[in-house]
Amino acid sequence: MLHARWLGRVRYRDAHALQHALFEHADDYLLLLEHPHVYTLGVRASLDHVLVPPASVGAELVETDRGGDVTYHGPGQLVGYPILGVPMGPDATPRYVHGVEQLVIDVLTDLGLPHAGRAEGYPGVWVLDGARPPRKICAIGVRLTRGRSMHGFALNVDPDLSMFRHIVPCGIHDREVTSLAAEGVDVTMREVVDAVIARAAQRWGPVERHDVSATAGDARVNPSALSIETRKPPWLRVKANMGPEFRSVRRTMRGLDLVTVCEEAGCPNIFECWNDGTATFMINGDRCTRACGFCLVDTRRPGPLDPLEPEHVAEAVARMGLAHAVVTAVARDDLPDGGAEGFAQVIRAVRRRTPGTTIEVLVPDCKGEPAALDVIFAARPDVLNHNLETVARLQRAVRPSASYARSLAVLGRAAAAGLVTKSGLILGMGERPDEVRGALVDLRNVGVDIVTLGQYLRPTAHHLPVDRWWRPEEFDELRRFGESLGFAHVQASPLTRSSYHARQAADAAGRQPSPVVLSGVDA
Repeated sequence: MLHARWLGRVRYRDAHALQHALFEHADDYLLLLEHPHVYTLGVRASLDHVLVPPASVGAELVETDRGGDVTYHGPGQLVGYPILGVPMGPDATPRYVHGVEQLVIDVLTDLGLPHAGRAEGYPGVWVLDGARPPRKICAIGVRLTRGRSMHGFALNVDPDLSMFRHIVPCGIHDREVTSLAAEGVDVTMREVVDAVIARAAQRWGPVERHDVSATAGDARVNPSALSIETRKPPWLRVKANMGPEFRSVRRTMRGLDLVTVCEEAGCPNIFECWNDGTATFMINGDRCTRACGFCLVDTRRPGPLDPLEPEHVAEAVARMGLAHAVVTAVARDDLPDGGAEGFAQVIRAVRRRTPGTTIEVLVPDCKGEPAALDVIFAARPDVLNHNLETVARLQRAVRPSASYARSLAVLGRAAAAGLVTKSGLILGMGERPDEVRGALVDLRNVGVDIVTLGQYLRPTAHHLPVDRWWRPEEFDELRRFGESLGFAHVQASPLTRSSYHARQAADAAGRQPSPVVLSGVDA
């Protein structure tokens, strides 16, 4: 099965990290996307072929591990990254490159460009109509290692061709670059994506496809979704129980001026968890710089960070006698590191105060900045959680400031750093069962160990509506499917939230058993 994913516009570094994560697993993928303006240097590239400072034309410059020289990627260009098992042998690389070239040639023919082919002595795909010298329409740059492929092709649909004049494309001085639009072929990016996937299915086998919608409007939820007045089914009704343990946790949090996501996000499990002496700390303030369509957390302008917060969290962990602590945070896109240092400080403070406590962090994406993420990874949390939240198609509607590809890349980076990784989805915003299964396949293929699945509950009339109530037996079916993929633990039920039963999940993924868990819900 070939998992085809149209990911929309993705920064090069995120796509590269995602490729590396998928490369480590056995499933075959075809990632299709556009990049923001970027020049990439292959392993044989010459800096002399970069003719202007990339920043002066609004582009990044990135060294990468594919073959070839310098090339350009940008809006209007379809980039395809096949991550496949490739039969090895003396001619494996040229044979594979020839196959990728043929796929593109067939696609161009399907789209109405009959003169596409190979130019002897030059890599890639060219327009060879005889009326003018050959023009390059698609660059090819691949890497084969251990019988797996990375990188692929860059097909010019309708990019800004002037960006190629700032480099010597592929190190070829005397050949023109062209595009489908420049050759008079009027097609949309979606039509090109469809054509590529159709040919990929013929060449590489049956396709399972999911697309990130281009705009939030394309990902609209069901207009006949449930109104906020709709009564919850019996399995979602929770009895309020403000017992002594609940009051004790509340006093501890208030006394140390701490915030819990249990309260801020309106978690339905707050009474169960707090009466069990547990809660989830939320650091870096209580105001988020993003406005996800499902989340109740305050989105006004964030305040300054509290320098005493790490020690206060450590004090609360000690007072409560916690053996497993969960710490999350609001998104802080206003900070250069996205709030990463706050996580590292809390981890260090808890370990100084209670060295035996295991620590789970539920982190934002920190805009995918490798340096920021490395700050968190270097602190070595026992579990690194970052939530995918929803399926590919609904990403733009549900969390417009985030990215499906970036979230998978964050998790892939964490797995590559040797951390136990965790992610979760909330269901009931319009996703289909096959889309949920596709998201679970993607999470497992970037190395995620633990996954959570729960029912979305609409916080207010200003948030996304509930499309439907998923039944308990449907969650059971998804749990069994997740377990069949090889997750160490799948927590799936209507009331599951990201930190619910976190200790049990961590234990299943290899943590030492611990009697108490600091658990709750994600932001």
